[in-house]
Amino acid sequence: MTENKVTLAVADRGDITDFKKELQASFAVAVVEEMGSMPDEPIPSDEVLDNAIDAPSSVVLRILCDGQIVGGAVLTIDTETHHNSLDLFFLRVGQQGRGIGLKAWFAIEQRYPDTISWQTHTPYFEKRNIHFYVNKCGFKIIEFFNKHHSDPNNPDQDDFGSGDGDAFQFEKIMRGV
Repeated sequence: MTENKVTLAVADRGDITDFKKELQASFAVAVVEEMGSMPDEPIPSDEVLDNAIDAPSSVVLRILCDGQIVGGAVLTIDTETHHNSLDLFFLRVGQQGRGIGLKAWFAIEQRYPDTISWQTHTPYFEKRNIHFYVNKCGFKIIEFFNKHHSDPNNPDQDDFGSGDGDAFQFEKIMRGV
């Protein structure tokens, strides 16, 4: 029986190209399920990924299961306010459904014990993500972005290629201020 010991490691700079390809392949599964096909450009775009990875407070992590790379995460860690964000989170295609994502999330929480709150987002059509964040990880939906209420941080951005930019914003309060 496989133990599924999940650990985290900071991604090597030389691994970023593979990291991005794996993330885009993972996100493509949901986009194809929702829209029937992939747009011409990968989702999220290389530009969106580069901006997230290269942001001043970003931390790029690899998720390992029993020592093998199975996914990754991009976090924004604010060492002053301790209000952090999970910007991107993925498991490689074929690694879902084994409890690895939940173990990885809890490992992220343990890695940043001073966090007061976490925020993340996902497109409205990603029911698996919504279930994961709300029912498994303990996030609450705090906002719904759509054509009548755009995301002030990304007013023109449609990271997931759904054409409408509809997305949920989630928050998890870890401790009081």
